[in-house]
Amino acid sequence: MEKYEELLLALRKVIRATDLYSKQLHKSTGLTAPQLLILREVALAPSGITASAVAQNITLSPATVSNVIDRLEQRQLIHRERSTQDRRRVVLSLTPQGAERLSAAPRPLQEDFINKFQALADWEQSQLLAAMQRIAAMMDAERLDAADVLEVGTYAKHHFPQDD
Repeated sequence: MEKYEELLLALRKVIRATDLYSKQLHKSTGLTAPQLLILREVALAPSGITASAVAQNITLSPATVSNVIDRLEQRQLIHRERSTQDRRRVVLSLTPQGAERLSAAPRPLQEDFINKFQALADWEQSQLLAAMQRIAAMMDAERLDAADVLEVGTYAKHHFPQDD
């Protein structure tokens, strides 16, 4: 097998693992990975956080975050409230149902990865990071929305509609 074929196989395995986790997460919690990520981010700010701050913190576009927040609000997991100090500002907070759903959710897939990655020597962490950044550049993926948790099915649906 050629080296590029081995590399593509390894990438497919990573994508598959992420996709399987996302499906398992949705089945067990009723939440998608981005929804869980946004709930976690809102929970980290007990006094409230704006949608734009959430988008910036998790490196998703404000439009994407806004759509996910709309769905979370419809499901009564997040509450939007106009700030009393600045009426132009809308802050997000978890509802009791949102806090309950979040506490019952499993740890994100990448937490195990992070623990294993941080156990590596600094030089090996740097080497892996540089290699992945190079791969992203070679795949023209630098400008794509990215999040700490991936949801592969959504990306494919939006970028490859002929597969539907």
